[in-house]
Amino acid sequence: MPMILQALKEAGLPEDLAWLPIIESGFKVNALSKARALGLWQFIASTGQKFGLKRDTYIDERLDPEKSTAAAIAYLKELHQIFGDWTTVLAGYNCGEGTVLKKIRSQKINYLDNFWDLFQLLPYETALYVPKFLATLHILNDPVKYGFDLKEPDSPDEYETVTVQKPVRLREVAAAIAVSEEDLSALNPELRQNATPPTKYLLKIPEGKTGAFLAHIKDIPSWSPPEYVYHKVRQGESLSVIAQKYRTSVSRIVVMNNIRERDLIRAGQTLKVPLRGTVVRSTPAASRAELLTGGKYRVQEGDSLWLISRRFNTDVKKIQQINKLKDTLLRVGQILIIPQ
Repeated sequence: MPMILQALKEAGLPEDLAWLPIIESGFKVNALSKARALGLWQFIASTGQKFGLKRDTYIDERLDPEKSTAAAIAYLKELHQIFGDWTTVLAGYNCGEGTVLKKIRSQKINYLDNFWDLFQLLPYETALYVPKFLATLHILNDPVKYGFDLKEPDSPDEYETVTVQKPVRLREVAAAIAVSEEDLSALNPELRQNATPPTKYLLKIPEGKTGAFLAHIKDIPSWSPPEYVYHKVRQGESLSVIAQKYRTSVSRIVVMNNIRERDLIRAGQTLKVPLRGTVVRSTPAASRAELLTGGKYRVQEGDSLWLISRRFNTDVKKIQQINKLKDTLLRVGQILIIPQ
């Protein structure tokens, strides 16, 4: 809270906005919504990227309280420039400025853009969001009146920042400086792999531990990231959605998991998802099992010459030549001779 209040003060924004995360996330740094909004200020990936929050295999800055607070302030300032009214700004923060502007423009007579004038036009969640925030402020200003006994807030964790020049696991760093891995992870929530990225990184460590870190950093082994991650399929997810999330391709997921038909995944299933740069090869044993007598293969739904060539460790041109194919079009049930 002291960090958020200071940032709002420097930006010239109302200090009451410091309590917005209690509505957004309950002040949980790793809060994740059904809409895939993440962090203290609940940014979706695209909005976070717009306001400077980096997101890749190693880091998601939406989880960093300081960086996400700076992004939230930039977004709130932009919304205030658009609407000029803080209650309408809050509505825009909840459902997006485009939705609010659309409702404003839909009015044919008695043009109004105050939140209370738009109240009945806005999405139900947004219509409740602003009153919920205002009610929170009332409670905080006079908690006893509303039956609350609010304790003193915890003091913020004190930390120091050190530069890490190589990828290292937080577990190894924690052991070297004699702190718990949990405490170190809590100071660096943006690290998605519980390890630093393969670039120069500013790592937060508990106060008073810089000396120990500098004394042991040379002895901490470099960490090599895994070539794939495990993903548990959620209801309604498709291979294309999963591929987009991890910045890989559907075909690479298909090959790594020996999926015979692209649509045959189910909620609760665990998939290996290859990360970018990982060389993906099909399992030889599975490949032999799918061959018919005489080294032939029956084309399945969702197959392509490229997928078949990868599955059997050959290439598209060889399959085309041996089967005298003039193009890459295939039909389900077609028999192909597979070059050995």
